[in-house]
Amino acid sequence: MTASEAKVRIEDLTKQINYHNHLYYQEDKSEISDFEFDKLLEELIALEEEFPELLSDDSPTQRVGGTITKEFESATHEYRMLSLGNTYSEEELLAFDERVAKGLGHRNFEYFCELKFDGVAISLVYENGKLVRAVTRGDGTKGDVVTENVKTIRNVPLTIKGNNVPSKFEVRGEIFLPRKEFDKINSEREAQGDPLLANPRNAASGTVKMQDSTIVAKRRLNCYFYQLISDEADINQHDQAMTLLEAWGFNVSPTYQKCLGIKEVLSYIETWREKRHELPLDTDGVVLKVNDYDQREELGFTAKIPRWAIAYKYQAESAESELLSITYQVGRTGAITPVANLSPVLLAGTTVKRASLHNANEIERLGLHEGDYVLVEKGGEIIPKITGVILEKRKNSSKPIQYISQCPECGTTLIRKESEAKHYCPNAKRCPPQLLGRIEHFVHKRAMDIDSLGTERIRALIDQGYIEDFADIYELIHRTDQLLGLEMSQDQYQIADEGLLYVALHKALFGLTDGIALSSIQQFLNANSSATLEQTLKAFQGFIRENKKKVAQNIATIQKLESILIAYPFPKIEDYLPVPVVLSLLIGKQVGMTRLKELSSHEHTIHGIILRADISLSTEQEEKIKKLKSNTFQEGVISNMVEGINASKQQTFDKVLFALGIRNIGENTAQILAKAFPSIDLLKEASAEDLLAINGVGETLVNSLREYFSETENIDVIERLRSHGLSFELEKKEKPSLGNSLNGKKILASGKLLHFKRDEIIDFVESHGGQYVKSVSKSLDFIIEGEEMGPSKKEKAQKLGIKLISEEDFLSMVKV
Repeated sequence: MTASEAKVRIEDLTKQINYHNHLYYQEDKSEISDFEFDKLLEELIALEEEFPELLSDDSPTQRVGGTITKEFESATHEYRMLSLGNTYSEEELLAFDERVAKGLGHRNFEYFCELKFDGVAISLVYENGKLVRAVTRGDGTKGDVVTENVKTIRNVPLTIKGNNVPSKFEVRGEIFLPRKEFDKINSEREAQGDPLLANPRNAASGTVKMQDSTIVAKRRLNCYFYQLISDEADINQHDQAMTLLEAWGFNVSPTYQKCLGIKEVLSYIETWREKRHELPLDTDGVVLKVNDYDQREELGFTAKIPRWAIAYKYQAESAESELLSITYQVGRTGAITPVANLSPVLLAGTTVKRASLHNANEIERLGLHEGDYVLVEKGGEIIPKITGVILEKRKNSSKPIQYISQCPECGTTLIRKESEAKHYCPNAKRCPPQLLGRIEHFVHKRAMDIDSLGTERIRALIDQGYIEDFADIYELIHRTDQLLGLEMSQDQYQIADEGLLYVALHKALFGLTDGIALSSIQQFLNANSSATLEQTLKAFQGFIRENKKKVAQNIATIQKLESILIAYPFPKIEDYLPVPVVLSLLIGKQVGMTRLKELSSHEHTIHGIILRADISLSTEQEEKIKKLKSNTFQEGVISNMVEGINASKQQTFDKVLFALGIRNIGENTAQILAKAFPSIDLLKEASAEDLLAINGVGETLVNSLREYFSETENIDVIERLRSHGLSFELEKKEKPSLGNSLNGKKILASGKLLHFKRDEIIDFVESHGGQYVKSVSKSLDFIIEGEEMGPSKKEKAQKLGIKLISEEDFLSMVKV
């Protein structure tokens, strides 16, 4: 492709991507899938890399992230970000209106109303049409600079084009995480066994302050803008400012309305009381402001809040419900979460039947008794929570809720560490949900990425003894002959008190007969559900005659079944037959009843019994036994699994580290640890001081690592995984040497550089023989001072006497 052709294609791709971004973020619609969108973006990135001269500052590719911020610098707001006074009643609103009228001396004023969104306040500064700084509210006077993270938000304009755009202006807004994105993140976290995010507001706040802007970009934050500040813009009213912001491409809330008086404000509040639940984000009230800027100036401020604006808060919806019971869920890490089961109650447009109780402390704080009537709210309009007990409705005989002491899944005594609120089941290696959860986490797409191992298959492999740890997954490659025919479900089985295996009657009759559909057999059994087994088998022979399918052969088989049941009086289980009896009819000549009984007492599937019996089956026998089973592993399934398992060996060290499921190591932490300690051996030998020196690592994580590496079984699994070819160290990339002009020099860059991104300056310094240092210390030879260098870093450097040089002087030093 020529440069001119690339220019046309880049313009077309940019137009398409911006169109779909607008649809998704401003109209909450999608015309293409995420996969199709990503393909457009990938093509644009590739073209811009090939033709860098065609890359523009406002290209959609500038929003994919990639910057790592270890410490967020602080900045002082040019205009303070004040909070608003709150009111919860109509009477208080009317009183506010009276104060406004009294302050102005007349009623010739308008209000501007919009919903109050539950997000993170942000200030954006634009100079010469370009976004130069994004700062959080902080304490209202100072906030954190989060520019690189905010640039990843698709509806935040990077550049402004239009007529009469001020050379400098500030825009304020509310960053939020749309409810559907919040639900998506929580679904993924639940699948991995990670703790769920509490609510969208906290999730948005945490995302804005993440160190890796790439992860921020994936979170799909959104933003509504509500204020324009500029000494140059010729605007006198707030609604004019909003119209101007919309014209410049800012995403303004569609909920705003100009109201002529307090009656219209009250009407607006009522209109949105229920309608607000239809919006893609959480709301907690309405903000009303005097529309005219001169009138605002006349009204002025108190010490903390403006006299010309107020927030009306909707009362959180609360409802009464009966506590039916408490169940205890065991997570992937063994954490126990108590869940309240409630009588159904309607809240914020949805029916609530369950509420998380978090931990034993919360149950104790609420003072819950069995059968209590409780008050339920939806915290942040998403997470149901119990806020109190209706004591006057408590029954005299009710007893306080006693937190369980044994794991509900495996019976192991629970533990609770001194520094943690939750109880844990310590039986991490054998507790079924923990093992299933750990394996699910290990194969997850963000870990080892073995998508051919779904939950049903993993559960089958665990239940039938093929997987007990991560390394067993890689040994499946050598057991494919045993996997062929393995059952994916054991729902058709029951186990008698003495451990003997039974199979469901409908499956047994289906396997023993020829030519009769399973659905027909099921219908027959449903029609004879009140009959004894003996009566059912007699009636089934009449059913065979009516079907007219291999009548003599099928009736002979059922009569033989009757005879064996009489000869071998096994215990009876309703609607089930003993597996030794059924198999004796199919392979009795090859294996005697005594051996079948022994095998059926140790194996919990027919597949396992056949493997243990070590016999060759005829094609006819294989077909009949296949009919006894549920869905099974077939050649295609097995080859896909093996292919996925082999492909996973290419995953990088940070992915493998995340996959191990060490407590308190999430995806981002795994990346940080892998960069700091580029092999599992270095991480294992790292001291507490070494670990704590890493930004983002605390005592809790240090203790988790120490505990993990102290267990011999974990070390054995790592060595087995290593023997199967998994990567336990970062791939060493040879860095090109471009010269030695910086030999022996320790260098730090701070602020925004014109010629380098953050990772590029590190590579550049090292390729010229220098050492890049990531924090201000006496050992530095000099600091490259970029635009907007943090004042705290600059002050520290000056105190230590460290030389500051410009980017141009630095480039001259290396003769670039």
